[in-house]
Amino acid sequence: MFSKKGIVLLLATILLLNKVTFSQRDTIRLSLLQTEKIFLDSNLLLVASGFNVEANKALIEQAKVWDNPVLTTDQNIYTNGKFFDHGKDPITGQPTGQFFIQFQQLVKTAGKRGKLIKMATTNSKISLLQMNDLLRNLKYDLRTNYYTLIMLIKNKSIAEQSYNRLSILLKGMRSQYQFGNISQKEFLRIQSLLVSLDKDIVDLNNQIFDIENNLKTSLQLKGNVFIYPTDEYKTFKLNFANEQDVIQVAKSNNPYYELQNTQLLYQQQNLTYQKSLSIPDITFGPEYDHNSNYIPHYYGLGISLPLPVFNKNKGNIKSADYTVKQQQALLQNADVELQNNVTNAYNKLLEVIKINNDTEQDFFNKYSQMFNSMINSYEQKQISLLEFLDFFDTYKDVQNQHFQSKLNLQLTSEELNYHAGLDIIKK
Repeated sequence: MFSKKGIVLLLATILLLNKVTFSQRDTIRLSLLQTEKIFLDSNLLLVASGFNVEANKALIEQAKVWDNPVLTTDQNIYTNGKFFDHGKDPITGQPTGQFFIQFQQLVKTAGKRGKLIKMATTNSKISLLQMNDLLRNLKYDLRTNYYTLIMLIKNKSIAEQSYNRLSILLKGMRSQYQFGNISQKEFLRIQSLLVSLDKDIVDLNNQIFDIENNLKTSLQLKGNVFIYPTDEYKTFKLNFANEQDVIQVAKSNNPYYELQNTQLLYQQQNLTYQKSLSIPDITFGPEYDHNSNYIPHYYGLGISLPLPVFNKNKGNIKSADYTVKQQQALLQNADVELQNNVTNAYNKLLEVIKINNDTEQDFFNKYSQMFNSMINSYEQKQISLLEFLDFFDTYKDVQNQHFQSKLNLQLTSEELNYHAGLDIIKK
């Protein structure tokens, strides 16, 4: 990941290469690769998730640490008019006062310490998988927004070109209308096309603003900044013979599916740990008693352990057992869900690939080239108003379908990547 300084240098380089500055246009031209590099370093949700991973790693070290020994002391405070009298009687020569010192160390039995270390290690892996799943979701949203922004900008460009060309047409028709060469109905009908296009442009701008807002939040960019995508829609080949191949890849790489597996492991480890808690731990340690026992200097060894008479941890064991069964059901559901999601995304991608072929591309290109020809034909009265209006409506639909088809190809490929857990389709 980049440092904050690296982000600044990257943005400065991008602006220099594209000859764009904030003071000129407030526009940053970014490829998808550049966008993702900034996103990986600056997204605060990922940063926060990364801190959570490090916090759980620290708990592994904590689980390895032994319990601290306990020091216990007991002594007289006031005797024979004196505080803390621990001297000798001047007449008898016998020691006076009393004190007791004991060290105790807790020793966990039944491998509890090792089990806690394993649970902490598994929990650390869970936090890492949660971060990877968050990254997968945020990255999918980022790419979806990026590719959608490309389509919206292209649609807006087509709408603006159509608007400019019709404005020229309407300007010429205005004088014809004033001289009575065309009817008011014909003039107003063409004018209504401009009004409709103007509304389309406003709607597209609003959609672009929403996408820009999402992208800027992901990249932690503020202010009046416009992100302009420099990538174009790219073609690719599907290198998997069937969806079963993708499913096998997904079971090893999809972080959500791995997370369900790891959570099952954690609950199984917790069940084992809860069973071990039914076996009591031992506390032992040396002790010294001065002048309070059958001899003046007493040295002993203390050993204690709770007797599992009333509490055998049965409730926690039963709860942990049911939690394991719950997680097994969730894992089975995640397995079915993963297979269905991959199959669905794979089949959708096959369908979208079929309609994004060279023949379709040639059709859209030719239809686009006809636009100016139809306007010229209408100006020269070679076609009627109804024919022109019919063509124009169809032209708008064809252009929208063309770019939507291109967008669908990118989004369905990203959907398959999303469920697979890695970029199995690279553009």
